Amino acid sequence: MGLLSLFKKKTEESRCAAVIVSAGLARRMGGIDKVLAPLGELPVLVHSLYAFQDCPSIDEIVVVTREDLLVEVGRICKDFAFDKVTKVVVGGMERIHSVQAGLSEVSPDMGLIAIHDGARPLVSQEIIRDTVVRAALTGAAAPAIPITDTIKRENEGRTTETVDRSQLWAVQTPQVFEAGLIRTATQKALDDGELLTDDCGAVERLGMPVTLTSGSRENIKITTPLDLVLGEAILRARAEGIL
Repeated sequence: MGLLSLFKKKTEESRCAAVIVSAGLARRMGGIDKVLAPLGELPVLVHSLYAFQDCPSIDEIVVVTREDLLVEVGRICKDFAFDKVTKVVVGGMERIHSVQAGLSEVSPDMGLIAIHDGARPLVSQEIIRDTVVRAALTGAAAPAIPITDTIKRENEGRTTETVDRSQLWAVQTPQVFEAGLIRTATQKALDDGELLTDDCGAVERLGMPVTLTSGSRENIKITTPLDLVLGEAILRARAEGIL
């Protein structure tokens, strides 16, 4: 029996938990803690949590953060009444360790698990819903957008090749998986010493394809201070009905 038959549940009725990963060190933010940085009138993490709190497709939320932020993130969840949040836990040194910490706290009756970067505060309800629905049918799904820039390979600062971008996609989060599949795939990657930065890569290592759904250029990841400026512009455009 193949992995697809073992793991996927072809039903749109599967309950789905969200693991929100917010344990990074924000090395490129110039000393700003990106998940607590203000975006509009709210911290970045609060925007991310609202997206999943308000989404009918999500039944439970586990937040993974750094040890030094544990009290502050717990306070945020209480103050903003995020009642879907069942646990706030400490992550690990690498993203895959933080993901595993979150997976271990998801309730056993959840058939699907969505893994989302806490630093992607502008994800839409539509993206969450569509990715959950697709994962329920195929076992693994992730939103993505086509690459529009010209991509070059280089060697010692000189170009060696122009890469065909027609089959290249930038993958976003949430990435949604059948619960048993992502737990098995993550543990296997750790056992093999693979410190993956992408959860799709873990299931792909097992020979499981990931279905791509429609992402959005608004679903940016806050990585540098410039991204906060862009995020503010997106929020204003949404408020004005431009986006």
